[in-house]
Amino acid sequence: MAKRAKKLPDPPAYVPPSPEVQAEIDRRLAMQYSYELVYEDDRWFARVVEFPGCMSDGSDPTEAIRMVREAAEAWLQYKIEDGYPVPDPIVEDDYSGRFLARVPSMLHRDLARRAEREGVSLNLFVATALARALGQQ
Repeated sequence: MAKRAKKLPDPPAYVPPSPEVQAEIDRRLAMQYSYELVYEDDRWFARVVEFPGCMSDGSDPTEAIRMVREAAEAWLQYKIEDGYPVPDPIVEDDYSGRFLARVPSMLHRDLARRAEREGVSLNLFVATALARALGQQ
């Protein structure tokens, strides 16, 4: 005897945000959040960098951005209504270009020797290596 598939429950009906929550969503969406757009497998994928898990896709960049904006509205509604903190946009001025990284002593030695062989400072060598690793050079 074949088993019958169980019918999944219907998803909860959409409940529009209250006017106060909508005002906060609108205020947040007017801020300069960071959007990332990537082309992969014939689709454009977009995400809001500051909103973990907030992503969408589209057949072209315009559609992907429009869809991720809709996803951001839903993401914000959920976070605001449930009392979760909403991150502020990343401010580019927050990055001085200076940071401290601890590495094993053997790696420090190898980096310093390689920089010396190439006739550049350790800082310049490491900065160039990092930029290459990110595809920026």
